[in-house]
Amino acid sequence: MALSGCGDKKSGTTAAWASPDASSSALPGASSSASGGSITESADAPITLSVTPAAGKKDVPVSAEIGVSLTGAKVTAVSLKDSAGKVVGGELRDDGTSWVPASTLKAKTAYAATVTATTSSGLTKTATTTFTTMGAPAKKTGTGLYLFDNRTYGVAMPVVVEFSPGIKKADRAAVEKRMFVETSPAQPGVWSWTSSGTQAYYRAKEHWQTGTTLKVRIAVGGLPTGGGRYGDRDRGATAKIGRDLEMKVDNATKKMTVTQDGKVVRTALVSLGRKSKPSVSGNMVVMDKLADTVFDTTDTDGAAGYQTKIQYAQRVTWSGQYVHSAPWSVGSQGRTNVSHGCVNVSPSNAKWLFDNTLIGDPITVTGTGVKLAYGDGWTPWNVSWAEFLKGSALPVPDSLK
Repeated sequence: MALSGCGDKKSGTTAAWASPDASSSALPGASSSASGGSITESADAPITLSVTPAAGKKDVPVSAEIGVSLTGAKVTAVSLKDSAGKVVGGELRDDGTSWVPASTLKAKTAYAATVTATTSSGLTKTATTTFTTMGAPAKKTGTGLYLFDNRTYGVAMPVVVEFSPGIKKADRAAVEKRMFVETSPAQPGVWSWTSSGTQAYYRAKEHWQTGTTLKVRIAVGGLPTGGGRYGDRDRGATAKIGRDLEMKVDNATKKMTVTQDGKVVRTALVSLGRKSKPSVSGNMVVMDKLADTVFDTTDTDGAAGYQTKIQYAQRVTWSGQYVHSAPWSVGSQGRTNVSHGCVNVSPSNAKWLFDNTLIGDPITVTGTGVKLAYGDGWTPWNVSWAEFLKGSALPVPDSLK
């Protein structure tokens, strides 16, 4: 299959990666070549072909793709080998503009690429090029991926990538093109950036289907990210989506309703943030779970701060709002808001929630009068689909609008 950076696939999965071949990556119906390199043709044919990197080019980023410009034929094979003859696997993008190596190239290494294009009548054209990669960059962009191999997540789990420092608008499209997501069964989605460029989210139009497999590759190792910086490394993970469990908290009733696969499985009385420390309303996601922790606000609140041992805490915002056990507020739960912004529940309800929730489960709070800020937590579900699409640095296919 070919690669699609935006995740729109005709074939039933979003962008997929092929396994390395013993000698080359056979790509039915695609094309490529090498500018400045040698070209051979089986016969006269209306084929125009050029590729990048140009022959002999040095100091090429280790994120390099074999770029293709082709008319009159389709790429049928691509081979990339290092100076020791080791084959590098990879795959052609959906639009045929380049072939993407399956892993970051080695630094200060010579590579040779061979691309074969074939017409519908069987005429072929072959192009070759050689290039040498650069050494280790002086400045790097740190990256993080909030998804781990062999984990099971809730249906609202976005793919979350973090960048430090943030990626400026002018550089986001190039970075976004190197972030690949494959879903099975197919649920095409889109990347969307926070305003600071420190995070990018990937989601589909609706929550993931139960049983979905997410396969992610953030292929930014050695990629120019702006300001003379390069991505620190490639990151990837393959994970599963579990059952559909959702929590809804209503300030008017001071109650949480928990549904699983559409059926109510638990209700719990709650106490939300007091007037001076209101809870936020919005569509949030469980980001972290801590069976035992200490809430310490003395650094930010000084003498007015506090240190309190907490059990069964589930983070839902970066600003410090959690769902957690609050035995001291049981008498107020269902009646009055007394917390510092968190969703207080009884110890028994807190333990049940902790035992039954997954990171990535959605939680919606309504009626507090204070709106959740975008980026305060994993917030891609807190905006409409149309608004979410505006955050993409690449054109969004019409099929996803």
